[in-house]
Amino acid sequence: MTLDDLRVFIAVYEAGNLSAVARAHSCTQSAVSQHVKRLERETGVALIERRPRGVAATPAGRILYEAALGGIGALDVALRRLGELRDGHGGTVSVTTGGVTVRHFMAGAISAFRHRYPHVGLEFRSAQSTRRCVELLHGGGADLAWVTLDRPLPQIRQRPVVDLPWVLVVHADDPLAARDSLEPADLAAIRYIAHPENSASRRRLEEDFIRLGAGPPTPAGVADWDTAVLLAELGIGHAILPALPRLVTPPDSPIRAVPIPALTPLTVGWAVRQWNVLSPLATEFAELVAADNGSCRDGGEGET
Repeated sequence: MTLDDLRVFIAVYEAGNLSAVARAHSCTQSAVSQHVKRLERETGVALIERRPRGVAATPAGRILYEAALGGIGALDVALRRLGELRDGHGGTVSVTTGGVTVRHFMAGAISAFRHRYPHVGLEFRSAQSTRRCVELLHGGGADLAWVTLDRPLPQIRQRPVVDLPWVLVVHADDPLAARDSLEPADLAAIRYIAHPENSASRRRLEEDFIRLGAGPPTPAGVADWDTAVLLAELGIGHAILPALPRLVTPPDSPIRAVPIPALTPLTVGWAVRQWNVLSPLATEFAELVAADNGSCRDGGEGET
């Protein structure tokens, strides 16, 4: 088997469609199929099976995918670094995260890093879910992922940075805006601007409501964190959000952020394949972001 065989197989696994992979690689569907067949001959087992719409991995295919993904990703990172050394470039740090988190968690660290290393590139790849961030890590598309930390992830190391309590963001004229804090039962009748369905923060929030026996409010719409704040400011609905570092509500603000102490704080932080193989530049950027956000909740540094 060759590296090209493995790269094509990873693409087939993720796309579930031979023709889509052929278009992406500017080759024929037959050529894509030959890469997969060569792997099947080498391993002696079927790796994909045809479905009415596309293809799906067999159990053996899933095993090979998980093993190949980490190996190819690490190799791609190493080849990129070798190319930077060869060409005399200062290097690049690649980060994947949600679309709104760079502003809330990384602005200060980005400025500090650019001041220290003006010739080093910082690349940001937006991803709308922790799952997609992890796929980019495995595939070598990013060095670091800033994600909601929830449960252990295969072949991924997680480092918590900050715990965010939950708040209800409402227009200043809303009756709930005058409250010092809220209980989950207080939210039963609100017009709730929900987080995207595939987001870890929405799942964690709804699981917490179930744990408390309150049941989540009925969603009135779906938006990212910043858009939800804007909609609350316009009086369109209520937003249940983590207390974001840049969510500032001065006395003259049109919105209020009311704490919901019964909800379990949302932990966010870094995810990587392995800390000990991360480049010094990527490690330093991760440390700058952690320091800018107060580092770990207890002053230590936990990993899973």
